[in-house]
Amino acid sequence: MVVLSLTVYYFVTRYTFTDFYRRLETRAMLAARITLENESSSNAYREIREQILEKLPQEKDYLFAIEPGKTFLEESRELNLPVSFFTNIVNGNVSEYQKDNVFFAGAKYDDDTKSYITIASAENYYYSNHLVTLKRILLVAVIFVSVLVFSASIVFSRYVFYPVSQITSQVKEIGTQNLHLRLNSTSQNDAINELKNTFNNMLDRLETSFATQNNFISNASHELGTPLTVIIGEAEVALSKERTTAEYKEALTTVLHEAERLERITKSLLFLAQTGFDGKKQKMEILRADQLLWDVKETIDRLNPKNKVFIDLSLIPDNPLKLKIRGNAQLLHLAVSNIVNNACKYSSNQPVQVSLATTNNQVIIVVKDNGIGIPEGELDYIYDPFFRASNTKNFEGYGIGLPLARNIMRQHLGEIVVTSIHGQGTTVRLTFPLEIVAGYFIS
Repeated sequence: MVVLSLTVYYFVTRYTFTDFYRRLETRAMLAARITLENESSSNAYREIREQILEKLPQEKDYLFAIEPGKTFLEESRELNLPVSFFTNIVNGNVSEYQKDNVFFAGAKYDDDTKSYITIASAENYYYSNHLVTLKRILLVAVIFVSVLVFSASIVFSRYVFYPVSQITSQVKEIGTQNLHLRLNSTSQNDAINELKNTFNNMLDRLETSFATQNNFISNASHELGTPLTVIIGEAEVALSKERTTAEYKEALTTVLHEAERLERITKSLLFLAQTGFDGKKQKMEILRADQLLWDVKETIDRLNPKNKVFIDLSLIPDNPLKLKIRGNAQLLHLAVSNIVNNACKYSSNQPVQVSLATTNNQVIIVVKDNGIGIPEGELDYIYDPFFRASNTKNFEGYGIGLPLARNIMRQHLGEIVVTSIHGQGTTVRLTFPLEIVAGYFIS
């Protein structure tokens, strides 16, 4: 508004000066005609001047004859005008000059016999009055608009930032003890509501993470504490008095069994912790999915000779390049063997089918058993560390296999999907991205 007002004031001022000089030039020519024309014409010009042209403040007319050799020094001193003002007129130009608030305009007037310099001067009433009024109007407008814009800005900023202030006050109330609190979102589809929904989603993940962590710590301490308690108790009983060789052997056997159990739990926890890190830190190589399954079968045969694992390769493609996946051989072997071993264990060594298939961009491994299955209401918790379904009390285990397998699959950009029917069996589907080998393009 200030720049606009200054611009308007500048151009109006320039226009006022130009327009006033044109007015003075017209008056100067009329004054010359009134003085030099014949009586009838002179009266006509005088009547035009008096009836049409308004009288200007301090208006004066001057008429000087142009004679050879005349320098107009005397006229210059009389009117307090520069000599160049007269020289320009003699040369046929219109001359303009301003002295304080009085403006002068002069032109050359040619009569039948002589040439004259005609000059008109007056105070610029438009500049001294109209522009002052314009200046006041613009100043008042700038002040009014500034106050209006400032007030509107305050109201608008409060309206815009009020939801942000609400979010800030609500977030300050949320801590580790009340992660269940959420921001009040609405059905409106705007940026503020999207921010609230995003923050609420983050709180959902944090709450789940905290709950999982608390559950992990609680169960880990219990699982580690039980064998340690047994080991310490057996050692204290054995050392409390002299024992027979058979009693010492029995105590050492119990200690060894619990120590082995403790070792298995510790290794599982370490693997689970390691797979929680960035998968890029693991050494990756190109593997064949069918060879991975045969290695897992060999391991299962060694650990559980009574297993009935059957590997179905009827769906594998003729092109071996479609079986290539990128991954860490040890981690993938651990994940798949855990799933196959669970299938054998929870089906009491009934037949377990392991199928391998491929698509244009994926390698799929499916492990299907006919075991006890998982109750429907407990499927949402199978990836919680140390969680065991309610129907697994008669089976040894620690509830780490599936969380470990999921972490490994995430590291390999894969996916694990578990479906189960209680009492009928469980199906685990592992999906890996196909590794594109140089020179091979999937059609």
